[in-house]
Amino acid sequence: MGQGSRVSYFYDQEVGNYTYGYDHCMKPFRIRMAHDIIASYGLDKKMTVLQPPRATAHEMTQFHTDEYIEYLRRVTPEVAEIMPSYNECFLPLLDCPPFDGVYEFCTISAGGSMAGARRINHGEADIVINWAGGLHHAKKGEASGFCYVNDIVLAILELLRYHQRIVYLDIDVHHGDGVEEAFYTTDRVMSVSFHQFGNFFPGTGDVKDVGVERGKYYAVNVPLREGIDDETYEFIFRRVMRDVMETFRPSAVVMQCGTDSLSGDRLGCFNLSMQGHAACVEFMKSFGVPLFCLGGGGYTIRNVARTWAYETAVLLGEKLDPSLPYNDYYDFFGPEYTLDVPASNMTNMNTRQQLEQLCSEIHEHLHRIPHAPSVQMQQVPRDWPGPYEGDEYEYEQDESELITQEDYWTLISRYFDEHGLVDSRNQNVASVADMVMEVVDNKGHFNKSDELVTDRTATLASSWQRMCS
Repeated sequence: MGQGSRVSYFYDQEVGNYTYGYDHCMKPFRIRMAHDIIASYGLDKKMTVLQPPRATAHEMTQFHTDEYIEYLRRVTPEVAEIMPSYNECFLPLLDCPPFDGVYEFCTISAGGSMAGARRINHGEADIVINWAGGLHHAKKGEASGFCYVNDIVLAILELLRYHQRIVYLDIDVHHGDGVEEAFYTTDRVMSVSFHQFGNFFPGTGDVKDVGVERGKYYAVNVPLREGIDDETYEFIFRRVMRDVMETFRPSAVVMQCGTDSLSGDRLGCFNLSMQGHAACVEFMKSFGVPLFCLGGGGYTIRNVARTWAYETAVLLGEKLDPSLPYNDYYDFFGPEYTLDVPASNMTNMNTRQQLEQLCSEIHEHLHRIPHAPSVQMQQVPRDWPGPYEGDEYEYEQDESELITQEDYWTLISRYFDEHGLVDSRNQNVASVADMVMEVVDNKGHFNKSDELVTDRTATLASSWQRMCS
């Protein structure tokens, strides 16, 4: 697999500006810290660095419900306070507060993951990295576990347009329930989750949870006990993933690299070192199939930043000096100032006998599925219109030239009313939704130019008139 120019890395410098709240465990700021270490080592010069496009509401509703995305777009802390009962339908307040800019934060995460999937689809990268992604708990119509929009599901849906079979791999300490649930009935996505199981959020992911209908045995769960160390984790990880890759033979892998499985995490109870965690990434890279690495959990932020920077180097095939170069957040990494997250002397509650039994049970499940199941040949749908055209990191959009889809609908409605084009047989302007795609410009936005709006609206009005006549 290629290195350097074949590795694409998505980063938006604004992602570190958002905060879930002072005392909340989730800190988007950790992504900025990781990027600063990456840049201080010069790794950004050895890969294609891209600014992710912002995902549109239309794109996010490929998975999520319209009502949920519309709520995220409108909610503020003040709105949530005024309408607590309505808020409870979508956001569990303690885990998923309606913080300022929550919708914009979601568009960055989802936009990067969808754009990364497109780069793999178009053969522009062998490896893609989006540390702002990996929000695996979000459900179709509600937030869960610090996750609002499930960028992973959106990325996999994009990959499925070109790839017959996808493996989703999750090494977060928490079970990847949102992604597993989304693909629980299909045989085109095999979800594999290594996680702590028992009295631990979200409480799902038993080895017996294997999928249903066509998706039966395509969900692989590896429930583990607290304190698992590098050697034990490597033993079961390699056994299970080699079996998965040989049986399912995917054409792409999406890997959620949550770092709350590291030793010393504020929420997790595993005992992996940075090298042990990164060994999983390196092992998956060795299969030579397109690999999409995403972020996820991780609540001791100095360890998160170090590990994702180190794993970026692993994906690039670069060796790094263990002494951290000076960077903007250098004081966070004292007193040792090294690129390392060591394991502790925590007791490992996982026995070799228990892990052997897990491997045996999973092996039995995998051998009940057809070897590399086929998918009927079909035409690849056209790509979603969007701002991403392969532009590099410096690309910026001129927001003054853009208006929202809702504003454009207002213009259309006003034009129809002024020209008497809406008659009693059809008062619903939304019935021309299919025609609206004709007025989307080549970047997936609606242009603000009066001349262009008038011209395109006239075209729609003409079509509307023919429908009503």
